[in-house]
Amino acid sequence: MAGQVFDFDPPERFVAGTVGAPGSRTFFLQARAGRVVTSVSLEKLQVSALAERVEELLDEVVRRTGGSAPVPAVAPVDRRDDEPLETPIEDEFRVGTMTLAWDGDRQMVVIECFEALATDAAVDPETDDPADLPDDPTATGGERTLLRVHLTGAEARAFAARAIAVVGAGRRPCPLCADPLDAEGHVCPRANGYRR
Repeated sequence: MAGQVFDFDPPERFVAGTVGAPGSRTFFLQARAGRVVTSVSLEKLQVSALAERVEELLDEVVRRTGGSAPVPAVAPVDRRDDEPLETPIEDEFRVGTMTLAWDGDRQMVVIECFEALATDAAVDPETDDPADLPDDPTATGGERTLLRVHLTGAEARAFAARAIAVVGAGRRPCPLCADPLDAEGHVCPRANGYRR
């Protein structure tokens, strides 16, 4: 069975965002082109990792091309997008694996987010033998549903800047243990009555 492909080449808007209060937020990636809006849900760590990898990829493109690629050093102010996610938010799927690439011919970043499958959770990279894993992370006996987005260097920088801000807008860390502070209270392992 072939999975559905949500292809935005290019999108009018591609952002990371959340729904919910800090501590119980659900993270989304959302792409829009015209009246078509596609939202996919994912973990906070996936958003953070994607933003970091996009920045690293763009920095590497700038380094390898000697600055000749159309990639700004920082996110352009005119590309800043602080608007909320478009509603209603109905996620098409939960993201499992993601790929990131630079299309040198078109001078664009390509992000692919593949649907999570039950077999994704069953793979433990610390205990599973790599020889038993498929060479292609998308190989499942059928095609996975995916979201594919093509971004210019400026759009990719803006996406990464917003994603980093969204991830950082969660709960403040405890000054003692660095665990997130909850509104209901925080039991700090470093403030248990023991003093050095």
